[in-house]
Amino acid sequence: MDFWSLALDVLLDTLKDSCIVFAIVLTLHVLLSFFEGKLASLLKKNKRYAPVLGSLFGIVPECGTSVVGADLYLKGHLTMGTLIAIFLACSDEALPIMFGNFSSTWWMAFLMIGCKIAIGALVGTLVDLFMRKQDEAVEEHMEHCHGDEDVHIGCCGHEVEEENPWKEHLLHPLLHSLKILAYVIVISFAFGLLVGLVGEENIMGWLSSNRYWSPLMAIAVGLIPNCASSVMLSELWLEGALPFASLLSGLLVNAGLGVFVLLKSKKKLKESFLILGICVLTAAIAGYGFLFIPGLG
Repeated sequence: MDFWSLALDVLLDTLKDSCIVFAIVLTLHVLLSFFEGKLASLLKKNKRYAPVLGSLFGIVPECGTSVVGADLYLKGHLTMGTLIAIFLACSDEALPIMFGNFSSTWWMAFLMIGCKIAIGALVGTLVDLFMRKQDEAVEEHMEHCHGDEDVHIGCCGHEVEEENPWKEHLLHPLLHSLKILAYVIVISFAFGLLVGLVGEENIMGWLSSNRYWSPLMAIAVGLIPNCASSVMLSELWLEGALPFASLLSGLLVNAGLGVFVLLKSKKKLKESFLILGICVLTAAIAGYGFLFIPGLG
């Protein structure tokens, strides 16, 4: 098969698969637009169970969750453990893409959800146990915080608590879904073309020989503060080029633009790097732990 014929076949397959992903992503984001602001308020008011609620909030497949979490932390409304729980649970667009795959492995999206919620809640709770002073500082701040109106900015620059229902529940989900569609098409087409040119056996052989480096490579990709990183990781896993263990390690650090928001604050720069360090260490331990489980590594 010549190059142009191969490219056309790959493009047609990519467009077909991407349309399915787009429909699922758009549906989820429209539904979640009704709850994102309410979830943020719930998270802020229930400090006692904050890390557990944070992991549940973070698992929502909406990249605005990490942005809202980082914003609340910088304002003194969340503990460090709660923000870490949110970051570890975040996965941007990976879950919709995993659910949009109708192969025999689609059910592993539920395993991913369970792992990220459990790991986020556990690590977040442990961090808060060792950071009692900060926990008390948050509690004191909330006692003197007279209900100031927070405005949370989502990943596309829009207000999460948008008063215009047309923008909040249709326009922003549509624009975000179209952006994800573009990422999916570009990444899927590029990888499909690579597989066709190089050969699937050659690629799988290279990945197999570098199996023990794959969690670290996935972490490096996951740290990229952009939705494209979660799309890339999930697409590589769907193509069989990345083991589930490495996908988990990459998504555990995939907090998207929340990382960018966190690092913009010079007042808490040391704490920000500590948070990222804990997330990376957790991702590496989890990734290499799952790497030795049959069927997941």
